[in-house]
Amino acid sequence: MRKTHFTKRVLSGDNIFLGIIAILALGGIAIFSSATLGLLARAGSNIAHDAMTQIVFGLGIGSLAFAFFRLVPPAWFSRAAPWLFGASLFLTLLVFLPGIGSHAYGATRWLNLRVITLQPAEFLKIGTVFFVGWFLARNARFLADWRRGLLPFLLIIGVPALILLLQPNTSAMLLISLTAVSMYFAAGAPGRDFLIIVLFGILALGVVIAVRPYVLARVTTFLDQGANPLGSGYQIQQSLIAIGSGGITGRGFGESVQKFNYLPEPDGDSVFAVYAEEFGFMGTLILVGIFFSLAARGITIAGQARDRFSALCTVGFSWLLAFQAFTNMGAMLGLIPLTGLPLPFISHGGTALLVALAEAGFILNVAARRKGSALPSSSGASVIPAEKGREMLY
Repeated sequence: MRKTHFTKRVLSGDNIFLGIIAILALGGIAIFSSATLGLLARAGSNIAHDAMTQIVFGLGIGSLAFAFFRLVPPAWFSRAAPWLFGASLFLTLLVFLPGIGSHAYGATRWLNLRVITLQPAEFLKIGTVFFVGWFLARNARFLADWRRGLLPFLLIIGVPALILLLQPNTSAMLLISLTAVSMYFAAGAPGRDFLIIVLFGILALGVVIAVRPYVLARVTTFLDQGANPLGSGYQIQQSLIAIGSGGITGRGFGESVQKFNYLPEPDGDSVFAVYAEEFGFMGTLILVGIFFSLAARGITIAGQARDRFSALCTVGFSWLLAFQAFTNMGAMLGLIPLTGLPLPFISHGGTALLVALAEAGFILNVAARRKGSALPSSSGASVIPAEKGREMLY
């Protein structure tokens, strides 16, 4: 009986949003499983380990993270935000520690725990969203003053950006920074700051391109995708072949040809190309629609939140998931340069799946406590009204 009540609580809040997450999580495992079969023809692949990481750690532990973020009151996350941000920064810095940090593919982004490998940048996404939400909720009235708004905001996002650039992990740096900027303007920042941030962003991106040759190589490949089909342009060429081979309705589930010895990392960055080959143009439209619905529903929930912190973090997590998805799909379609960002809920990466489920759990948590819902307090009475709640929490 208690188990049934607990399950109902975890899964309550917003049936539409819950349905979207269930489709992505369960459907994602199916798509991942099909893409992973492409590794059978590749020497040195360990499909059993990949499956364990994705299903046991990503989906299994991720479900516990989903329940935790769904049930813990948002006010607790608000109070803990500075500590969570600090802890996520500390974890991200650990990758530079010899014996713990793992170097692969020209980057140092992982923690090798022997049994499993973690990517701390995923946890940094959560820590940054919570801390930016905490800062903006406390200072929303002062954002017009650049000394209390723009300057400290740029310092906040500058710290994780610098750490990620040192790894290097440019794609995660851009994703976290753009998410933070969306929260900044959602909090009511003046339009004047938009131009300043754009100019600052262009300058920073120019510096990154100058000091990171691989970033320039990706931009060059994007501008001339057929220039080096066996070198820098190989992945995008194979991706476009896979997507084009899918036609209108696709080859059928599990029938992708490109995942065998052609697409690099068919269960990782290229998983969308495998999906498009198997489900075609119609299936691709459905997947795009699902991610668009996730973002739209998340923004709707944010607009009904009881306090500013919950609203801003919901905007942040919704944007984070949607922007990452559209960036991955856009890169595989050749619409933007390759980024290396995985497709949320689908690409290989147990840490990424765990974090995505945690983010979804928080959004559902806010949905369950939105305006008009009757939430019992410890004394059995209804919680305080929204405006008073803001004053007491912040």
